[in-house]
Amino acid sequence: MTEHGFKAEVQQLLDLMIHSVYSDREVFLRELISNAADALDKARFLELTRRDLRLAGEEPGVRVVVDAVAKTITITDDGIGMTEAEAVENLGTIARSGTKAFVAAHTGSEGAPNLIGQFGLGFYASFMVADRVVVQTLSAEPDSTPVRWESAGKGAFEVGPGDRATRGTAVTLFLREDAAEFADAPRLRTVVRKHSNFLPWTVFVDQEKANAGRALWMEPANQVSDADANEFYKQISFDWSDPALRMSFAVDSPVQVRSLLFVPARRPYDLFHQEAVRGPRLHARRILIDEHARDLLPDWLRFVRGVVDCEDLPLNVSREMVQKAPVVRKLRDLLTKRVLKEFEKHAKLPAEGDTAPKVGWDAIWREFGVLLKEGFWHASTEYGDALRPLLRFHTTTCEGADGLRSLADILAARVEGQEAIWYLTASSREAALASPHLEVFRKKGHEVILLTDPVDEWLVQVLDSYEGVPIKSASRGELDLGHDDNERVDLTAFAPWAKDILGDAVTDVRASSRLTDSAVVLVDADDGMSANMERILRSANQQVGAARRVLELNTAHPLVRNLCGLHEAGKADAAAPIMRMLLDEALLLDGSVTDAPAMGRRLQDILLTASSSALRS
Repeated sequence: MTEHGFKAEVQQLLDLMIHSVYSDREVFLRELISNAADALDKARFLELTRRDLRLAGEEPGVRVVVDAVAKTITITDDGIGMTEAEAVENLGTIARSGTKAFVAAHTGSEGAPNLIGQFGLGFYASFMVADRVVVQTLSAEPDSTPVRWESAGKGAFEVGPGDRATRGTAVTLFLREDAAEFADAPRLRTVVRKHSNFLPWTVFVDQEKANAGRALWMEPANQVSDADANEFYKQISFDWSDPALRMSFAVDSPVQVRSLLFVPARRPYDLFHQEAVRGPRLHARRILIDEHARDLLPDWLRFVRGVVDCEDLPLNVSREMVQKAPVVRKLRDLLTKRVLKEFEKHAKLPAEGDTAPKVGWDAIWREFGVLLKEGFWHASTEYGDALRPLLRFHTTTCEGADGLRSLADILAARVEGQEAIWYLTASSREAALASPHLEVFRKKGHEVILLTDPVDEWLVQVLDSYEGVPIKSASRGELDLGHDDNERVDLTAFAPWAKDILGDAVTDVRASSRLTDSAVVLVDADDGMSANMERILRSANQQVGAARRVLELNTAHPLVRNLCGLHEAGKADAAAPIMRMLLDEALLLDGSVTDAPAMGRRLQDILLTASSSALRS
């Protein structure tokens, strides 16, 4: 045996590899199996053009043998093997990759394989669990001899004659005391199924097949049955239900990616838990890199499940750190656009008939629409055009709580003279439908969007028009929807008096053009925070100032006319408490009551006055 020193910054770099680069020790098996699969791929490729290569000793595959007594693990393949010079070069230089050199030598060759191990570091993951590693290898080259490579990872290694009789490589790990858990075949089968389950080569652990082998995402979508896809979805998502939507696509530019993604039929229970794991599984050439790759999709698409397999991931340092690579940013943008495109295709399918999907877009929207609205607010500049056709809303014309309308539907339903699309934010659909703000819109036949999700207040900040038609709040600013024939009183003298009575509770008092039945309503100012936004922020324990509100009076309503009459007759003392109660009514209808005891006392005073007057009459 001849002793060699490791190249590069030997001990420091090796210590870094062992203790820092990988965060999970079980990946040592993934790395060694990946190297073995690459060796098998190289041999298969070379056999296409060469007849003089040494043949495999048995059916090519990867075999893992555990000796629980000796506390060793041996990973064997029937691949290309190594000569002594290759063993010295490839195993003696940290970050040296024989696979990378093989790829470079055969770039452009027909049938050249896409190999996994182009990183040159994975082999050294062995030392995370082993205090000694022995490699027995025999090259497929006809004139080669067996080679034995051995190291304790202490700065040097030995190379000499080996005793392997068939081509390929066997790596034996002598486990450290603190890694004895891996001297267990069931434990290793679990690791194989987790990380290497979809390798095309069979992986045996103590003669028992440990991997599935079939990677559905690598197959043409039309060749994957719904039953197989649904079963795969259940395995990776731990969801007992079939998915609502399956999406398959393959892209070769700007990055090479194969993907099989799903939308669940129902919200996962932890969808809104910040600490919940999320993100599709990230693979590189069928090898699991990250079970939950959060950076592959924006957070507002966190409900999407599935697998993404990218051949362009730079694995030259660490697979745990791959999400920091620039290619992941390209992959994120590509996947987001493709997912939204698939959503749009699904949204265009008919709701009924032979071509209708089992789960329509409206059903998906009811489960996950709140996240897509969040996405529109966060990324309207990037993805607004793709998201806009997906938006669905409850409106005043929907039948029941499940009815939904698209912006295109709402635009097409505009009545003559309607120059805007209107919306109303509220705490619930019932509260919105009961709001006085809708009275004039009902009379005019205008459809109004009802927004009841907290995120809607942020959505309307960026969703300000559709197809050139402005989208406006029904509860903000003055309206001018045309005059009616009702006889109205003049508030020129009354309004300043009423404002003085109410003080800072409102910013102004004016005549209303939005009321037809109610006497009074509170309206958000043209600028500043809405009352609904104030309510949402206060419920989240945020310290915010009061929203600026205008009190509008229905000047055709008998109560308002009576109040104006009292004021005109010089009976301001009688009119003042009624005026304050009108504000209370507006707050009650608006759901904005903040001082219920004071309102109760004012109501009691009014009732006392009314009852006393009745006794005297």
